[in-house]
Amino acid sequence: MLTIYHNPRCSKSRETLALTEAFAAQHGLELNVVDYQKTPLNRQQLAELHQVLQSEGAVSVTAMVRDNEDEFSALQLSNANDAQLLDALASHPKLLQRPIVRFNQRAAIGRPPELVKAILVAP
Repeated sequence: MLTIYHNPRCSKSRETLALTEAFAAQHGLELNVVDYQKTPLNRQQLAELHQVLQSEGAVSVTAMVRDNEDEFSALQLSNANDAQLLDALASHPKLLQRPIVRFNQRAAIGRPPELVKAILVAP
């Protein structure tokens, strides 16, 4: 399954969506587009996504968080541990870094969008 956690208002997310759409079309795959602000991930889904991201390299939960958002400062998350960050992401979906692409048991944060190409390998 090919999934993108997407924010349609973000240019990087739109660029990454175009890459994943092209890959899905080329390989006859179904693409699941999740607007994570309309359909937020719960804490368990976020923890699982983090585990998949970690399998691609040393990706901390911090890498999944948009620390430039007002909510990050308001919630005083600069010294938060992983559990606190996952709770914050579940409660405040705007804090989730975007886009994130998951393909089978691999995932990547598309910043820049070209980073997702490493996980988009023909099935």
